[in-house]
Formats: sequence, C-alpha cells, structure tokens
Amino acid sequence: MSHGHSHGGGGCRCAAEREEPPEQRGLAYGLYLRIDLERLQCLNESREGSGRGVFKPWEERSDRSKFVESDADEELLFNIPFTGNVKLKGIIIMGEDDDSHPSEMRLYKNIPQMSFDDTEREPDQTFSLNRDLTGELEYATKISRFSNVYHLSIHISKNFGADTTKVFYIGQRGEWTELRRHEVTICNYEASANPADHRVHQVTPQTHFIS
Repeated sequence: MSHGHSHGGGGCRCAAEREEPPEQRGLAYGLYLRIDLERLQCLNESREGSGRGVFKPWEERSDRSKFVESDADEELLFNIPFTGNVKLKGIIIMGEDDDSHPSEMRLYKNIPQMSFDDTEREPDQTFSLNRDLTGELEYATKISRFSNVYHLSIHISKNFGADTTKVFYIGQRGEWTELRRHEVTICNYEASANPADHRVHQVTPQTHFIS
C-alpha cells in the first residue's frame, strides 16, 4: 500500500527512517509527558477515560491492553491541553488490522473543549491515513501552522468502513515551551495605592527540545 498524503501539504514517513538511532526514537515522541491528562477529553469513547490511555510512551505503543474504541459511530474527537506551548512537527496514529483503523485525521489548534459541532469548521490540517499496525508512520504537520499550540484537537472523522473506530496509540513529536510564572509588582500612581493589590503574573518562556 502506498503512503498516505495530507491535503494541502505534508505527508507521512516511517519513524524508523528518522535520523536518531532506535534507542533515541522514543525520546522524539515524548510530548505525551507534556499533556494535561486530567483535562484531556475524548468524545464518543465507548469506555470512559479510555482515550487517555493511547497517549503513552513510544516503547509501549504495542501494548494492546490500552486502547480507545468509538461508541455511537466511527468518529472520535480528542481535546488535548498541553502544559505549555508546543511546536508540533509530526503525529503517529496506530490502529487495528481491520476496517476499524482510522482513515482520516483532522487537526485543529487552540480550540479548548471542542465539540463535534465545531468540526464543521475548516481544520488547520487534514490527513488521509494508511493502516499502521506498528506505530511507524509519521504524518508531518505544517510547522508554520502548529508552532504555538497550547491545545490540540484531533478529529478522527472516518475509518475504513467499520461501525466503530479503534486506536491503540497516538504519538506526537515536537518542541515544548514551558510557561513559568513570576510575581512582579506593577507601578501604580493612584492615591494611596497598595502595591500588594497590584501583583500580576509574568510569563517567561523556556524552550525544551523534544526532538
């Protein structure tokens, strides 16, 4: 089967073809560590909380005890809040060796608590997916569009024909920027101002390279 394509640019390639040696490959897909899992949502999951389980270490991607399956139809919608800002470079979607494997993925950035109604809008990028049973195919994002992402929504819009969709692993590659808060005092010239009443948080970015 030929490699898939993304509409409007991008594409997929084998993770094994990447420059880093195999022992470093798992580090490249370490963005799962930067997800706020307590706030992560997966809409239309058949078992509550199962959507969180597919964001796991690359080395554990073949653990088929953790997966998410859709409920009412073939669609799934992941709302993924990060703990900082992310420059997203690539995504892996691993499924089952049957028609329940996702066949299309649509990405939306910075729309917290997105619903299925919101998927009517134009996505930031759409991918046609190939069956990936080993977690080796990476779909490259348009980095210019995904260079400042604090929330990512992944809409699995269709599969290869089954009634439900099953996903075992979602890997994300990119850079993460920490948001550190420091208290600072703002100068204020109003009469009898109390500086303690005018403290705000200043955000200082620090970049950590995941790949």
